[in-house]
Amino acid sequence: MTTNLLTSRDAAARLGISPLTLYDWLSQSDAGTFMIRGVETTIHYFQGGRKGQGRIKMAESEVNRLLSLMAASPRQRLPRKSPQSKRLLQHITITPGRPEN
Repeated sequence: MTTNLLTSRDAAARLGISPLTLYDWLSQSDAGTFMIRGVETTIHYFQGGRKGQGRIKMAESEVNRLLSLMAASPRQRLPRKSPQSKRLLQHITITPGRPEN
């Protein structure tokens, strides 16, 4: 199975963010603090070169997974309840009127 690897610039362009933001996301993912739409997420990427100091590559499937996590889906609107009329002076527990002798 062959996997298309994208450069960090191409991956960022597909995600609609800048490469600098992608690098920030990767560092947050490495620290375990990265969240997309309230879901904690880990980004899987490749870093080549000596001692892992080379260029970053991401699988196309990983970019598609991040895009699906970023997608917003509209919530279903709940039916609105009709307002209920409140009693006037609802904190008074007796019936108003003149006191009797």
